[in-house]
Amino acid sequence: MPNAKTDSNVQQPNQELSTAQRRAVSELLRVSPVADDLARRFREAGFSLALVGGSVRDALLGRLGNDLDFTTDARPQDVLKIVRPWADAVWEVGIAFGTVGCIKAAEGTEAEQAGPEEYQIEITTYRSEIYDRTSRKPEVSYGDSIEEDLIRRDFTVNAMAVALPEKEFIDPHQGLEDLARRVLRTPGTPEASFSDDPLRMMRAARFAAQLDFALDAPVRAAMRDMAERIDIVSAERVRDELNKLVLSDHPRQGLEILVETGLAERVVPELPALRLERDEHHRHKDVYEHSLTVLEQAMDLEQDGPDLTLRLAALLHDIGKPRTRRFEKDGRVSFHHHEVVGAKMTRKRMTALKYSNELVKDVSRLVELHLRFHGYGSGEWTDSAVRRYVRDAGPLLDRLHKLTRSDCTTRNKRKANALARAYDGLEDRIAQLQEQEELDAIRPDLNGNEIMEVLGLKPGPEIGAAYRFLLDQRLEHGPMEREAAVAALKKWWASRED
Repeated sequence: MPNAKTDSNVQQPNQELSTAQRRAVSELLRVSPVADDLARRFREAGFSLALVGGSVRDALLGRLGNDLDFTTDARPQDVLKIVRPWADAVWEVGIAFGTVGCIKAAEGTEAEQAGPEEYQIEITTYRSEIYDRTSRKPEVSYGDSIEEDLIRRDFTVNAMAVALPEKEFIDPHQGLEDLARRVLRTPGTPEASFSDDPLRMMRAARFAAQLDFALDAPVRAAMRDMAERIDIVSAERVRDELNKLVLSDHPRQGLEILVETGLAERVVPELPALRLERDEHHRHKDVYEHSLTVLEQAMDLEQDGPDLTLRLAALLHDIGKPRTRRFEKDGRVSFHHHEVVGAKMTRKRMTALKYSNELVKDVSRLVELHLRFHGYGSGEWTDSAVRRYVRDAGPLLDRLHKLTRSDCTTRNKRKANALARAYDGLEDRIAQLQEQEELDAIRPDLNGNEIMEVLGLKPGPEIGAAYRFLLDQRLEHGPMEREAAVAALKKWWASRED
């Protein structure tokens, strides 16, 4: 292995550990008949095959899953001829960019005794991608050597390969060394790499967040200088990278990189806008730092893995504050109705990033509701108010619980404990009412057909108005007997006719 660069700011590689990791990759491939079987088929057809990129990196880090990336000198149509008789399923979605995907169940492994293990495989022809100044999609040209392919990859830790079936380790850009140093560096100059594909700047922040790696100084500098180049990348590709960053183990690290390099200003400008100026006369929380802390605290409350809806709501919950900030006469700073303004801003930004309508709706709703609890005080809400809280949250109630709890970042332990106790009390009341009244399925005590029968009406807008009246009664007073509901409905209808 090449000698490590001496830099006091990065971790020095451990030769023995790196060698052990390389042996681990070889052993992994040895017990993986899928990779070797596929490689033999490519060789018989006159082509080469190598495990490449993130698969090699993750294997060296001891985190390789069932997604395997390969590279080959075979052109896409040749790849299709090889894998179609072999794979359990094949797709051609990425074939315009030189990529063929397939699924293959492992055969003859010990793991199969507990159930067949399925591999998701992508095979990409040696290639290079170059953007022009106005293009939103890469232009693809095919190469003839793996060395040519590796130099066009985004970072050195993703520019390693293992040739199959001989299992030769290929690392022309010292990616193993950078992996040991936990640093992200480009195979060539970062300027050339980011010019070829500006999305790589987003990937730098994403990999830093996923792997807990640092950025090489020239990489960070190039990101600052070239941030505007991200504008030519499609919103969908930017969104997908942002999602991976937010769902990573260390999202704060990646988000701070986006803000510090100026990329966030072009991708999600509401985030750097949270860095409100403070002075000695108008002190208030650092909203930017507060939002990152709320995100981390929300992550701590996740129970079934990363939750994109919750994490985005935590990150964006206060983005309405810059627009609503007011300096009061008594020296305080107020942000009246920032949750309403923030919900509108959230919808606008997420729509611009091409998020699904459902996700936009859910995240913006959480932003809108995140302050509702603070009217609860020490338990002054009526049962009616608790019912409305549950109904307004709907299926987002559990996430709203987590977001509200995460939103407490005060260093005042007495205040924090009081807020936690108050929310404990609210959750207890919700649980009691849910048990008594089935709050999750609140409906009026009469359905549409019954309303028409009582009032002697046909379908029309009056039935909708009557339905809403009865629903309001249900929320205000709880369940009603049929006779009481009928009487209330008749009284309401009579008052309308008057």
